Amino acid sequence: MRSIRTLTLATLTALAFAPSAFAQDSTVDTASGKHFAVVGGVSLLQPKNDPLDGVRKVDGGPAPTLSLSYYINDNWAVELWGAADKFDHRVRGTDGARLGTVEQQPIALSGQYHFGQADNVFRPFVGAGYYESNFSNEDLASDIGHIGVKTAKGAIGTVGVDMNINSTWFARADARYMHSRPELTVNGEGTGDKAKLDPWTVGFGIGARF
Repeated sequence: MRSIRTLTLATLTALAFAPSAFAQDSTVDTASGKHFAVVGGVSLLQPKNDPLDGVRKVDGGPAPTLSLSYYINDNWAVELWGAADKFDHRVRGTDGARLGTVEQQPIALSGQYHFGQADNVFRPFVGAGYYESNFSNEDLASDIGHIGVKTAKGAIGTVGVDMNINSTWFARADARYMHSRPELTVNGEGTGDKAKLDPWTVGFGIGARF
């Protein structure tokens, strides 16, 4: 009889403390289930060489970038990414001579898949989407009038990795490829000539999820 009472008392004691134990577990912070993330960083954008007859190179340049992501679940996300300022480029001819300068500012909307569990230290991801990049302040040497560059539009691909610092903060490194073939204009009129820029960006940043 005494053993039955002892067992009953132990059972009641365990049940009494069970809710507090479960409540303590539920307060453990985790990256899983958080739906928003924001990343601020800097990227270097480099167009390809020989984009156009008479042009040998469009020099790359850095710019600050910002992205906002909505996580549908721990693996799938939609990201809005863009340059917070303009990328500056110097245009050089086939002989290396400077032909002028131009600026561009891209913005992109992509779907992404993040591999692994939300709390893994390293989380690679891939993405694909659509971007537009506006060109401005074209200052290009010409004896036929003002040379302009129309807005580039097309596909963008992304690969990257997040390194979790804790459940809120993480570091990010990524690379992005833009299929960029903007048309050139002279005095505002289209020429039919397209610059095959197709730039890559390499970026680093710090992000927070909530």
